[in-house]
Amino acid sequence: MANAALEKPRWIYRFENYGRAFALLREAMETMEEREITPLEKEGIIQRFEYTWELAWKVIKDYLEHEGVILARVTPASVIRAGFAAKVITDGPMWMRALDARNKMAHVYNLKEFEAVIEEIRKHYLALFEELYFSMMEQIVKDTGGA
Repeated sequence: MANAALEKPRWIYRFENYGRAFALLREAMETMEEREITPLEKEGIIQRFEYTWELAWKVIKDYLEHEGVILARVTPASVIRAGFAAKVITDGPMWMRALDARNKMAHVYNLKEFEAVIEEIRKHYLALFEELYFSMMEQIVKDTGGA
């Protein structure tokens, strides 16, 4: 039986999945910089954005809970506000814009809308995800000594 004290916190497991999702989104965005992408590939970027976003806010939630933050409500918006207040993320308003884009993409199937959100991913959201990735990596190193 594994010793509970030696088990990784839940947020680290979620973060590992987030890291893989973020890498796939970044790879798709790099492909877009190299060549023209097809409409199907644009849909794929939106899908990768959606699941990277979902894992991002849940990493923040799990990390805050691990740190003892009590969340009165567990919604993406409330978690983003709490993460910003706790300085887990630095640009709360841009994270809220990313949330709005994610919500819109869950209900809109329009290539022009996809292209607009892809441009926002390129300009803003990929950097948010990258900042979260490196911030959480620093926490892992700090908390576990890199183990």
